[in-house]
Amino acid sequence: MSRQKVFNLIGLAARARKITTGEELVLGAIRNGSARVVVLSNDASANTADKMKNKCSHYGIPLHEFGSRCELGHAIGKEARVVVAITDSGFAKKLSSLLREQEEE
Repeated sequence: MSRQKVFNLIGLAARARKITTGEELVLGAIRNGSARVVVLSNDASANTADKMKNKCSHYGIPLHEFGSRCELGHAIGKEARVVVAITDSGFAKKLSSLLREQEEE
């Protein structure tokens, strides 16, 4: 139930044009400070996962591992996506709280 809420919120952020997807674009968003929260798929390669974790911890941006690349892509109406950055603080705050709930279950 709350898994679907997370994907719905990511989709809503996508329609509001408040997301960045794709490894290089997300790394750019992390560097320039526009990324508020980063969602990494559970099936991301070890190399990509390490890169994202290092960048996020260096810049102090919350990172959550959630869903598969297909689920993330589907949520934003695109092909499979390994990483998504939310650039709006309102969406990011709500998404972080939903993801924390999910991790506690």
